Amino acid sequence: MENRRVVVTGIGAVSPLGNDANSTWESMKEGRSGISLIESMDTTEYPVKIAGEIKDFDHKPYFSNPKDARRMDRYSHLSIAAAQMALAESGLTESSGIDRNRVGVMLGSGIGGLGTLEVNHTALMNRNPSRVSPFTIPMMISNIASGVFSMEHGFGGPNMAIVTACATANHSIGEAWRMIKFGDAEAFVAGGAEAAILPMGLAGFGNMKALSTRNGDPATASRPFDVGRDGFVMGEGAGVLVVEELEHAKRRGANILAELTGYGLSADAYHLTSPHPDGLGAARCMDMALKHAGLNAEDVQYVNAHGTSTPQGDICETKAIKKTFGNWSQEGLVVSSTKSMTGHLLGAAGGVEILACINAIRDGVIPPTINLHDQDPECDLDYCANTAREVQIKAALSNSFGFGGHNASLLVEKY
Repeated sequence: MENRRVVVTGIGAVSPLGNDANSTWESMKEGRSGISLIESMDTTEYPVKIAGEIKDFDHKPYFSNPKDARRMDRYSHLSIAAAQMALAESGLTESSGIDRNRVGVMLGSGIGGLGTLEVNHTALMNRNPSRVSPFTIPMMISNIASGVFSMEHGFGGPNMAIVTACATANHSIGEAWRMIKFGDAEAFVAGGAEAAILPMGLAGFGNMKALSTRNGDPATASRPFDVGRDGFVMGEGAGVLVVEELEHAKRRGANILAELTGYGLSADAYHLTSPHPDGLGAARCMDMALKHAGLNAEDVQYVNAHGTSTPQGDICETKAIKKTFGNWSQEGLVVSSTKSMTGHLLGAAGGVEILACINAIRDGVIPPTINLHDQDPECDLDYCANTAREVQIKAALSNSFGFGGHNASLLVEKY
């Protein structure tokens, strides 16, 4: 069973850079910022007034039953939309002879239905218990997008939702990889979604002093590895892949986008919100992904960094990359943080960032780290500053690290 190879056959995304995977990728290559002043809520009393919001997105076409859409939180709307896009590209449901009981779904969220909780808690406090919607619980729980998507398509395989904060999407895709390799499924729809640009989300992260307050120039606020970075910029979105066993994909004539060859996971076991100062957990995570893929450090050309634009986090990840990749980190490896453009999509981040890795391999283009004009001396790698670069890529690694010390790395290779 260890020889079962896993490939990617579909990608779906909704992000501050575009309402589908292709427009998101094209914006990344252009180095365009998706950060702006928040329009979805009144920020008058908030010290943070910027975020990566999704604009002009209509979720309704992605639901066959309008009633289902009305009974779901915004994070689920984004999740289902990205999943439908990935499934459509894969052609999985159009293939004859597929066993739907061998197709799994793993759509996670770091926070879940925060908007639903806010609305119904307000109704409870300001009015009375009868005003709380009977759909409150199923709308806000983090597993409901997975459940609804399986019902929509009759997918009876493994179905679950992982919650590991900002590592959620990578863990979801990685565990789908593991279950396919182990033989428990032939294919998975896997990824993550988040929609937390809300009063509670903005106040909670803001009061932690985790967010950038560069309100006067939103497009330059997310600046990973730059001396002037002052915190991450919150974003919203979803990123979902269809991953499947290689022979299964070949039998149905699927278009194979890349091969998923490595998955690493670890715990910092250190602090509630801060990464290990020496990047030890992150390094173990990347080491495991390389080991699973059977690759040496110099076999990887590109790392899509977690790179959140936090003062400590960017230094710790730099240390971790140097620990894992050794001399190659200085001699040939290119690193970039697409969060400089999208902001931090929290539980959706890994799903959108693995998109960047897969398309970087396909197009031979590494997306830039924008707003990097005064590089921190402690961040001393090649971060592909400000402009995309043409590089032939055979293997790329994507990092996602979450509050609680949850680490997840995915490694994709050219098929």
